[in-house]
Amino acid sequence: MRATELAADIDRWARPGGPFDPALLTAHDEAESFPVEACAALDRWGLPGAYVPDRSRGRTVRLEDIHALLRTVASRDVTVAVAHGKTFLGAASVWATGDTDSADLLARHVRAGEAVAWGLTEPGGGSDLLAGELTARRRGSGWLLSGSKWPVNNATRGRFVSVLARTDPAGGPRGFSLFLVDKQTTGPGTVRHLPKLPTHGIRGADISGVEFQDARVPAHALVGTIGGGLELVLNSLQLTRIACVALSLGAGEHALRIIRDFLGERRLYGRLLRELPHARDVAGRAVARQLLAEAVSFTAARAAHEAPEELGLVSAITKAFVPTLVHDQLVLIGDLLGARSFLTEVPGHGGFAKIERDHRIVCIFDGSTWVNRSALASTLPVLRSGRRTGAPAHTWMNEHHEPTPLDPGRLRILAREDPVLADLGDLVARFVTDAPDGTHHLAARLLDAYTELRERIASLRPATGSPGTPAMRLAEAYEWCFAGAAALALWTANPQRHHHGPWRDGLWLRGALTLVLEGLGTPPPDATAAFGLLGDQLASFTDDRVSLFGGPAEVPA
Repeated sequence: MRATELAADIDRWARPGGPFDPALLTAHDEAESFPVEACAALDRWGLPGAYVPDRSRGRTVRLEDIHALLRTVASRDVTVAVAHGKTFLGAASVWATGDTDSADLLARHVRAGEAVAWGLTEPGGGSDLLAGELTARRRGSGWLLSGSKWPVNNATRGRFVSVLARTDPAGGPRGFSLFLVDKQTTGPGTVRHLPKLPTHGIRGADISGVEFQDARVPAHALVGTIGGGLELVLNSLQLTRIACVALSLGAGEHALRIIRDFLGERRLYGRLLRELPHARDVAGRAVARQLLAEAVSFTAARAAHEAPEELGLVSAITKAFVPTLVHDQLVLIGDLLGARSFLTEVPGHGGFAKIERDHRIVCIFDGSTWVNRSALASTLPVLRSGRRTGAPAHTWMNEHHEPTPLDPGRLRILAREDPVLADLGDLVARFVTDAPDGTHHLAARLLDAYTELRERIASLRPATGSPGTPAMRLAEAYEWCFAGAAALALWTANPQRHHHGPWRDGLWLRGALTLVLEGLGTPPPDATAAFGLLGDQLASFTDDRVSLFGGPAEVPA
């Protein structure tokens, strides 16, 4: 697995004097300078090739593969992952068009290490893409771009920038088009970079802006169709939001390594901290959040292949839920670290403050938690109830399953079915016949909670504008139900794992379902038992990875 290879190489590069030397990355953070050495090392390793789909001679065959690579980088340094991985986000719209010529042309540049930025937001516009004022006007066979995009990751360092521009003065859903601008080919003085912004986290990343002043771009710079820019961006976001949550998993994994070492070194009341019941419980809750976040992320990555028509729903849930869950995980770890969570010079533990700062941006990337949750709330009233027409999730969530080739042409803005929760009743029935001790009643409680939630959702009516508070609360509850169903489907799909690591005796599943029921306001009475055991297991994860898929497992014949 290439993620394992990359992890080994980054660990080697993290030695003193190497491009991932923590002292060097800390110095870049303090100076707010770009981590050029680390990004160059990733270029030499060949990571840019993973941002390119295989049909354009790249390495992306499964979305979960690029997810694993970005997670690996983020588990060492989130800033580097943000700075380097942005190229996948910037190029995603080109891959999503299905235009082979444009994709192949960009692929050559990406494989060569050229960065691609994604210029969506504008000063004063925020996340409202329909408020964009940057214009593209026809001029001969090409276009003239005028206006600003800000703030944009890699706006200055990126040679290419995907720009959403207003092509109809009246605007509206069909009034915007997407352009891939090669800044090296625009006329002198027509492109100006806006200064880098100081940020609370990811201080070394190139968060800046770009301004166009009648910048001429050729006809082939148009990505997709005239007026199709907004739809293309919204479809592309379904893929990039799933990639973004890899940053959260990496940050959570890094923080768990820090707290694992701290629990085994820190003494309190004459005992190691890991021997104290409360510390084990809190650590276990942090582990459970990591594993539940991984279950949801894996489900979303597989859904991109197996249920792309419903990915608008799945990606919104994933992007709203996973970064929020990991943020809560970091709060728990910070509480255990105490004063050390604020210090930067403590050997072994001082990196936590940077992780916590850097991760905050993930909740904002590619639509904030509020944006994604409001999209979910708007979708809930039109979702079909009952069983889904496609294959049940547990049939395509085995780790060894060969997914259907990714087809961006099947993406749709509005989902009509939930590929995971639609089959929860059948999934629970299948599960309780062979459930590990102590888990069948958790699954039954989840089904009861979801049935009650569906009844409340039935009273919602489709509406225009921002959803109200009641609808947003229902959406948040829906996210918890989805997470529980994803955990059950993942467990059911992978029997070869049931006797290994945190899968043994259903331990991680008990912790995950307990978290879900707590999130739904119906905590089971024996909640702390699973968390204490997960806290004990923190030291047993292999290869420094707190993961459901770490270490060997039986391979089906």
